[in-house]
Amino acid sequence: MRTVTLVLVSAHGDVLGALPAFSVERPYWPEVDDVVAGARKRFGVDVTVLRLVHASRPHPHGGAVTYLAEVSDVPRPLDETGFVPVPHPKRAPYAEVGGPAESLRWALEHFEATSVVQRKTWNLSALWTLDGPGGAVWLKHLPPFLRAEGEVLGWLGEVAPGAAPPLLAADGTGRQLIGHLPGEDGFDAPLAARVEMADRLHELQRRALSDVSVLAGRGTRDRRGDLLREQIVVAAEPWLAEIIGLDAVLAGLPGRLAAAAMPDTLVHGDFHPGNVRFPAILDWGDAFLGNPAFDIIRLCGGLDPSSASALVAHWAGLWRRTAPGCEPERAVELLAPVAPLLGAAVYANFVHNIEPSEWPYHADDVPTCLKEAVSLGS
Repeated sequence: MRTVTLVLVSAHGDVLGALPAFSVERPYWPEVDDVVAGARKRFGVDVTVLRLVHASRPHPHGGAVTYLAEVSDVPRPLDETGFVPVPHPKRAPYAEVGGPAESLRWALEHFEATSVVQRKTWNLSALWTLDGPGGAVWLKHLPPFLRAEGEVLGWLGEVAPGAAPPLLAADGTGRQLIGHLPGEDGFDAPLAARVEMADRLHELQRRALSDVSVLAGRGTRDRRGDLLREQIVVAAEPWLAEIIGLDAVLAGLPGRLAAAAMPDTLVHGDFHPGNVRFPAILDWGDAFLGNPAFDIIRLCGGLDPSSASALVAHWAGLWRRTAPGCEPERAVELLAPVAPLLGAAVYANFVHNIEPSEWPYHADDVPTCLKEAVSLGS
């Protein structure tokens, strides 16, 4: 559960006041469809949520949260608020006054919608569902540092239609219209289903081997070789004095990365079963160029050791046939403690690219990942 306060601003950016706090059932800070519905039901106000401006807890989720929300009509008398809007250079375009309206104007140029529902907004994306005569589509707006997802989806649509949600339109700045996929996400999938997932991803990664330079040219994040080591070191250095043993883990990193060499390809970056709605693989925002072993390590999450070993063995067989001479099982063994270091680099990149009011989403994740890496590497 969340206790929500909405600070309201006009379409011109004038602070109008705040609605009285109200509760919504779901605790997850980025999800705002229930917030929008709650404001309409309780106060008769149609709002567009722009961004989180305060949370009572240092990390997600639940508790008391305050969002900035835009309105077109001045509602009933409002509570006073001390909120003062301050510009920030790292604010996502959709978190600015007028930003969501501009995104929707773009989307409606490409899709005839009969209804629009705001679903989510946070530092990594804003999401709306648009329903029309032909069904539903998703409007997804990514911040500048993640906008390459549209290029990845475009490449996937060219080489393997159906392997990812269909990209219907993109403007190159982070706005995408994505076709809706029926079915259920694969959370808690058993071993047999994960084998199919591994097969599907391997098909794409085998195809990407010859297009790595193409994907790099389209802006896909590069984490090949020394680039990954450098990104990890940047994320870890501020924590060296605080996390005992981290220096030793970093000292062993070059050797691990060299000995775990696999063919560089397109890596999903967050390949857990919940990001699969078979046969399509969802959410390519964390995609990068690098070692495919990171994806199978992620896919093994939640499996018992025997099932995880079976899944790795199956995946390894695929890669031995694709790249004779490589040592996939060895790569997984060596990269197991590197995977949380990669996680720390990912979260540190998020924090670096977002404004301070939204740091609570990710800030604790960096030291948590680094401590896990020390535990696994000791």
